[in-house]
This record gives sequence, structure tokens and C-alpha cells, in this order.
Amino acid sequence: MLTHQRKNEILARLKREGQVIAKTLSESFGVSEDTIRRDLRELAADGLLQRVHGGALPASPAVADFAQRQSIESDTKRAVAAAAAKMVSPGQVVILDGGTTAVEMARQLPRDLTATVVTHSPSIAVELVNHPGIEVIIIGGRLFKHSIVTVGTAAMEALSHIRADVYFMGVTGVHATAGLSTGDLEEAYMKRALSAHAAETVVMASSDKINAASPYMIGELNLASSIIVEKSTEAALTEPLAAAGVTIVLA
Repeated sequence: MLTHQRKNEILARLKREGQVIAKTLSESFGVSEDTIRRDLRELAADGLLQRVHGGALPASPAVADFAQRQSIESDTKRAVAAAAAKMVSPGQVVILDGGTTAVEMARQLPRDLTATVVTHSPSIAVELVNHPGIEVIIIGGRLFKHSIVTVGTAAMEALSHIRADVYFMGVTGVHATAGLSTGDLEEAYMKRALSAHAAETVVMASSDKINAASPYMIGELNLASSIIVEKSTEAALTEPLAAAGVTIVLA
């Protein structure tokens, strides 16, 4: 079997099975594990999979920056955001993550809602200017321009004084065994810290982020109490998450 044929078969198995194991591939193709690891490295460099210890997982497709993602209107995004907005109760202290789905969620919060929103996203803060009953607390720090959120030591210090009821988290990867992940190391640290300062974490994710992984792990799957996905998401994707104890909310 030629190299490109082997790579195509690896990708086909990854799509079919949700993960591949280097040792199993080696035995199946009759080549060394070093050869398989080289194949996986090259496929990962092309953004076609995410390498993990012993094998690989599907790569998250969510790699575009905020401006590109904001230009994409999506019924899925609106549905997930609407379901999240309905989970906010009057009087709560809520942490809203950065990201285009979180911005859409902010838009869908009722204008007469009385609550406090803590965010490290200037985009969220601006979106909530016309919500008179919502007090907005902005966490300062270094601006990570790719996602338009603040990160770093200053942001962590500001966050240390916050105790929220619920944190609505955006991710680029959700996987039953690889956990919650994102594409930037500092964002991963920040999201983990935000979760630690809330009594409950709700993940907002489109179906293309389910059973996918990104390079930087935010935490184990049980960091989330609930995951909101569009109602058309295949049961085969959500069943392993539900089996791990996470509540699946279909939007």
C-alpha cells in the first residue's frame, strides 16, 4: 500500500471509529509503529487530525479567528445561544466566555433581565450596553486578538474575586476521553480558571466540535455539567458524553 493510500485509510477509519490507535494501525497495515507515527505527524501538520498519546482523534475544524467566525450566520449558533440564554435566571451572577456563540447568547438575553454578567470579552460587554438591568463586569488583561478576549496574569488576578452561579463556556473540541479543548494555551488556562470560579459550567458546542480535539486541554469532560448542542446532532456523538455523566441539552 502506498503512503497516500495508507493515509486515506487512516482518515477513513478515524471518521468511522472516532479514534485510531497507532499499534493497531501498525498491525493492520503490516508496517512499523514509527511509520504510522510519521503518517500521523504529517496528517496532523495538515490539520487533518489531532495526535494524542498512542494514536489520534479527529481535529476540530474551529480554527478561524473571531472576525471570520462572526461573519458566518448560522441557525445552529442561534439555536444553541437561545437555549443557553433561557438557562439564565434573574439575580444570577453569570460568566460569559468569548466567542461568536457567546455574543449571540448575549443578544438573546431578555431586555428586562436583572442579572450580573462577568466577561473577559469586550464584544460581550458592548453587546450588553442596551440591557439596563444587567450589570457588566469586565475582566481586564492582555487582549488575545484572535478571539478578542483578555488572558494572562492580570485577568487571572481580577477573576480571583469572582464567585459566579454559572459559566457558559465556548470550546473547539469535546471528546468523551480527551475532554474539553481549545486551540490556544493561554485561553485554555483562562477557561479552566473561569470554570473554577463558577458553581456550574455549561458548554456551548456545535456538532462539528463533538468527538473532536484541539491541541490544548481545558479539562476533563466532567468539568461541564451540561453541554448544549443542536437537536440534529447524531446520537452516536452525544451518547458517550451522556454515558460519562454530562447532561446533553438539545437546542
